[in-house]
Amino acid sequence: MNKKVAFYTLGCKLNYSETSTLGRLLNNAGFETVEFTQTPDVFVINTCSVTENADKKCKKIVKEALKISPNAHVTIVGCYAQLKPQEIAEIPGVDLVLGAAEKFQLVDHLTDLTKKEKTEVFNQPVSEANQFISSYSFGDRTRTFLKVQDGCDYSCTFCTIPMARGASRSDTIESAVKQAYEIAASGVKEIVLTGVNLGDFGIRDGIRHDKFVDLVKALDEVEGIDRIRISSIEPNLLTDEIIEFVAASKRFVPHFHIPLQSGSNKILGLMRRRYRRELYVDRVAKIKELMPDCCIGVDVIVGFPGETREDFVDTYNFLNDLDVSYLHVFTYSERENTMAAEMSGVVPGSTRADRSKMLHILSEKKRRAFYESQLNKSDEVLFEGDNKDGFMHGFTRNYVKVKAKFDPVLVNELKTVKLTGISPDGDVEITESEEILVH
Repeated sequence: MNKKVAFYTLGCKLNYSETSTLGRLLNNAGFETVEFTQTPDVFVINTCSVTENADKKCKKIVKEALKISPNAHVTIVGCYAQLKPQEIAEIPGVDLVLGAAEKFQLVDHLTDLTKKEKTEVFNQPVSEANQFISSYSFGDRTRTFLKVQDGCDYSCTFCTIPMARGASRSDTIESAVKQAYEIAASGVKEIVLTGVNLGDFGIRDGIRHDKFVDLVKALDEVEGIDRIRISSIEPNLLTDEIIEFVAASKRFVPHFHIPLQSGSNKILGLMRRRYRRELYVDRVAKIKELMPDCCIGVDVIVGFPGETREDFVDTYNFLNDLDVSYLHVFTYSERENTMAAEMSGVVPGSTRADRSKMLHILSEKKRRAFYESQLNKSDEVLFEGDNKDGFMHGFTRNYVKVKAKFDPVLVNELKTVKLTGISPDGDVEITESEEILVH
């Protein structure tokens, strides 16, 4: 009888694509993937380390896993496993810890599933994680996360990702296109391109071979995929050429997620970001000039060391004046072995929380204003398979979330609809030409 394995993924889209690939590797080796609650023989927990909370979550998940299946073999992979393997090894019930260079050799490590008295740790220096392993998520019928780049050569003072994932490295354009065709053949309509520093695509063995725009142009020719979305791209890597190509593209949608992190040039300098806010203004203006209805999402960190009240107000006003659609707000948390953790001017936790709350409220205002700007327009919606209280959801090309009465026929279908109003829960209501979907 096949051994059963369950996966739990914390963190980013990249982790989700890699979990899917680990699942396929184990399925090919004779393991059966089951739900977390179905008493598996093996738990594989793919961890994140972007916030302190992710570390605590890992401990909680191990505890819950062993309640469900006390004799199960527990393996931890991912960023936390690379950064703090010994800390994980001390969590009761963990059998195996695999670092960044070892995680894709998971099958080789699961030949013996007996519980260990002492946790086995396989964790080479992150410099050994120099191979690009391609992966894409599987299981969501509507969209797939396709990993095309890994690692980062930047040295932002708050970030542990280069320590957890290694240097920047990428897939080949040919391989990425081949995988896009595989994804199309599975019936998925939308690909989300992911990477640690996506715009840095093109480096192999430390040498630049391609540019991100070359990948974009090649993927735009892939038949069978209706939409391609760029998950996140640094403002200094988002060139006019990329923006102009997306504006005229067959498949790339008008939606950019562009990390800002702070609207204060002083704080951007302390963070060692590779641009100043003037460049960010320029990028937003260029996008809106060519794609007035484009959705623009922004990452921002509050409470960074040295952020005074004036610096925060500077960021708030900068974002308030910017023609963007929503914010992803992160409260700064100290990470070991980063320069920021040693900086003076520590912001009290309560102040960080207050600033976070203010930006969350601003984000809701931005999203509402963006949705209102789209009312009475028609757009194509890709419907998801969820059924919540008799309603289903979908997203327009420019990332407006719509709701409709649940209809199984609409799942993973593209429909042109008119955006008619905003429901009390903040989603957009729609009508279709032949029938009313909501009301």
